Order: sequence, then C-alpha cells, then structure tokens
Amino acid sequence: MKLDILVFGSHPDDAELGAGATIAKEIANGKKVGIIDLTRGELGTRGSAEIRDEEASKSAKILGVTARENLRFDDGFFVNDKEHQLDIIRMLRKYRPDTVLCNAIDDRHIDHGKGSKLVSDACFLSGLIKIETELEPNGGVQLPWRPKLVYHYIQWKNIEPDFVVDVTGYIEKKTEAILAYSSQFHDPNSKEPETPISSKNFLDSVRYRAKDLGRLVGVEYGEGFTVERTIAVDSLEALN
Repeated sequence: MKLDILVFGSHPDDAELGAGATIAKEIANGKKVGIIDLTRGELGTRGSAEIRDEEASKSAKILGVTARENLRFDDGFFVNDKEHQLDIIRMLRKYRPDTVLCNAIDDRHIDHGKGSKLVSDACFLSGLIKIETELEPNGGVQLPWRPKLVYHYIQWKNIEPDFVVDVTGYIEKKTEAILAYSSQFHDPNSKEPETPISSKNFLDSVRYRAKDLGRLVGVEYGEGFTVERTIAVDSLEALN
C-alpha cells in the first residue's frame, strides 16, 4: 500500500496534537495518509494502553487516515538502536511515503526527541539497498525506500518553525480528533489525576498556538514544522 504521507508519533495523540489539522487538510486534498504510533503510551498517568488503543482508532476514523499501526515500543524506554530502526524501516518500505512527519526535535517529554531522531535516522537507512528487511516471516524481502521529505511538527516547546501550513478550516477537525482521547484531555467530570495536558488551559492552548502561527503568515490558523535540510523550490513564486 503506497501512502503519500506517513506520520510518526512516539505516543498515541502526538500526531493529532502536532499535525492533526495538516493531516485533515492533506486528506481533504486527496492525499493518502497513515499514522504509526511507536508506543501505546502505557506509562501515561491517565487511562491505560487498552483505552488509548481504542481512542487512537476512534481518532483515526475522525481524521480519515488510510492506515494506523502501533509498533508497541516500550513507552519511556525505547532507544535509537538497530532493532528499533529496522522496525521503522519495515513500515517505511511497506507504505513507501513521499513525505514523513515526526516528533519535535526537542521537547518536554524525552520520548519526543528520541522518537524524532529514531525516525529520521531510519528514513535515511531505509534507502540503503544492503539493509534487507521482511515485513513478516516468509513475506519476502522488501525493496529499499527513502522518503523525499522529513518534517518535524512542534509539540510542547515553542520551537520556531521553518515553515507554517495554512490549516484554516481544519482546526475543528483537529480538535475533534484530539478529544477522541477522552482519557487524556480536559474533562471536568473525570476522577483521574491531573496532568499538564489534562488542564483546560492546555486544550485552549492548542487553538491559541494555531492562531498565533497563523498570524505569522497572515492566515487564521497554522501548524508549524521544522526541517533538517534545505528545502528546494522551483521558483521564488513557490515561497508565498
């Protein structure tokens, strides 16, 4: 199955929080988008791995993604090593995306920066012909594949974006997808312990940030991304 965009997140809800409106917009424009969660978020204070599995499935349906998988890495303890890189390479070669979106390069949660570097490294390695992988036992050797573009969304920290996507008209869909994770975010009736992301202030900040990023580029709402290498354009007019 060939996808146009594959979005990686260290935890279920990372993709929605960082790039949910961009995902919704790309799908509305006819792109095939998938999400790969690295962990089940089992160390999270609220909810459980099983609950978050259900929430991730619900959110995927709201966004309309073509596929969503979970690699079940150890929340909090996965590392950037050969074993984990190969698992991501298998996903890259399975879905063959042109564009990859992944975690922020630096963030409050240690898994975000780790996940960012892990996916970025795997994107390079996935193009090497001498690295052989099989998707399943007896499934045959996968062909090499390297995404053309790797972008990092912004999460807790206010990282300065290299570019901003105009997501005006898609912020409500993003909010709906985020609220599918009802165990994690603001619910005045919940008896779960409070966390930094369960406050109403955090939920409000999702929209505030989108408005502020939109302000920077003269639109109503925006989502920001950073890049690791220089972006090539066909002409000056492409930089609008």
